[in-house]
Amino acid sequence: MSDHTNSGCACTPNRAIKCEVTSCANHCQSQSYCGLNAIQVGTHETNPTMDQCTDCQSFRKK
Repeated sequence: MSDHTNSGCACTPNRAIKCEVTSCANHCQSQSYCGLNAIQVGTHETNPTMDQCTDCQSFRKK
């Protein structure tokens, strides 16, 4: 099973994952959604206290 909603071909938006990061290879360019079935969210802080402390670890630069 592929990680992408459409086997990595033309992006099929996953309407459960909204995304505005157009520089990500997983972003569906025509819509503000991710093309992955699921994403990994992490943090770069020991004790995150704000949303800025979290990261989409599924990000892949185009």
